[in-house]
Amino acid sequence: MRRPRVVIVGAGFGGLACARRLAGRPVDVVLIDRHNYHLFTPLLYQVATALLNPSDIAYPVRAVFRGTRNVRVMLDEVVGADLESRVVKLRSAPRSFLSYDYLVLACGSTNHFFGMDQLAATAFPLKDLSEGMALRNHVLACFEKAAQLDDPEARKPWMTFVLVGGGPTGVELAGAFSELIRLVLVKDFPELDMKQVRIVLVEARDRVLPTFPAELGQDAKKRLERRQIEVRLGTRLERVEGDEVLLSGGERIVTKTLVWAAGVRPAALVEALGLPATKSGRVAVDQALRVQGHDRVFAIGDIAAVPYGDGEMPMLSAPAIQEGRFVADAILKLERGLDPGRFRYRDKGIMATIGRNAAVAQLGKLRFKGFVGWIMWLVVHLYFIIGFRNRISVLLEWAWDYFRYDRPIRLIERAKQKEGAP
Repeated sequence: MRRPRVVIVGAGFGGLACARRLAGRPVDVVLIDRHNYHLFTPLLYQVATALLNPSDIAYPVRAVFRGTRNVRVMLDEVVGADLESRVVKLRSAPRSFLSYDYLVLACGSTNHFFGMDQLAATAFPLKDLSEGMALRNHVLACFEKAAQLDDPEARKPWMTFVLVGGGPTGVELAGAFSELIRLVLVKDFPELDMKQVRIVLVEARDRVLPTFPAELGQDAKKRLERRQIEVRLGTRLERVEGDEVLLSGGERIVTKTLVWAAGVRPAALVEALGLPATKSGRVAVDQALRVQGHDRVFAIGDIAAVPYGDGEMPMLSAPAIQEGRFVADAILKLERGLDPGRFRYRDKGIMATIGRNAAVAQLGKLRFKGFVGWIMWLVVHLYFIIGFRNRISVLLEWAWDYFRYDRPIRLIERAKQKEGAP
């Protein structure tokens, strides 16, 4: 008897959680992703700031399901689908189709520049591993270039860093930049005056970490400023003209480094499939996370417009994991002729670190700041990293940086692709 086939698009937090829940169950799972690894994105900024190796936060997907006979992993990309015929089209074989009984869309999100197309060419986003490594290479190269210049004024653009977006990514990256530069690179470049370094964090709303309680956002701002980070609240990026960044208040900043952490949108596949969407561009789903009008198609993670409070579920890893597990259980229920149930999110809290000994966290009604929040942040992130080796490696790198004030991953290296490589 043929077992139902579940095709999962994306091996991020949601897709991986769904596949792991279905491992060993009476279904055949095909997990498709254009990368052969699962990326622990909450620590991507630490790759960009020379604290962690890329391999510390990436884990081979095939290794996750080693010995699991009902899960097949495919290194490919879904570029289309016929939802009525229940087939998906793959980039590697555009003339053939992969059939499914259930389709789980967990393809995540991509950078959103809000119509400012020039940012795609000039700004450094931080969404995937290649972008994190590119930013690390660039920042280190900036100081190498500054060291070659004798004119202090000519050095300034190379030592000025503008970060747009005051959410967790922007805040954590700003804090990590400050520590990298003022605690580590200051020893590598004695010929440079690190007092010239400017780190400017730009946020359009009236406080950083706007999804956190106001008290925690205010505390984060104070801690950023203590680290000599200039925080511009109620300020938007208007446009970029060469090396000059123009802010809404009229301020112009000359910089060689513009980092974009201000927004993401659902992956392009959502639009390509013509799925029903909300104003945010995310896929409209019912209470069982099924795409409206398609009983055998589920959407989870960043692409799913799951109602939450007065808006939609935040694009975070915790909701994606819970949604992935729920959908796996829903599929098994449907196969037994049962009602799939209704998804209910259990909010386990949010947290962000500003740097060593400083973080903010909310766990239920409890709020933590400073050293206690930082310890909690460390423990939670270590727990959720996939792979024992990765956990040990990350812990050792953190300990080395904490006690030695040193980040050993200060390599400027760019991979060369061989002609004819896949």
